[in-house]
Amino acid sequence: MVYTVQDLHDKLQAGEKLTLIDVREKDEWEICRLGGATLIPLSQFTCRAPAELDARDRIVLYCHHGRRSAQAQQFLKSHGFQNVINLAGGIDAWAVHIDPTMRRY
Repeated sequence: MVYTVQDLHDKLQAGEKLTLIDVREKDEWEICRLGGATLIPLSQFTCRAPAELDARDRIVLYCHHGRRSAQAQQFLKSHGFQNVINLAGGIDAWAVHIDPTMRRY
């Protein structure tokens, strides 16, 4: 499953319970991030995610443009996680379409 940034914005505005996971690296996280997100870099994902995430949650994964989060999504699905969503366009699309004040890189 994929969300557009508008889908995610609408769901957050509606107060839907989502687990936001940023799979970028720490230096990227320090530039900008979505409020309420947790950082689990893709470089650590296979070790950390299965233990730190709850397969019952609706998990939205994001990165810079959507490629790394798509890899993380496939990994989680192969480990029994069913409700995993990739954010199309990543945080860069969020900055362009939802929050133009967000710092881009």
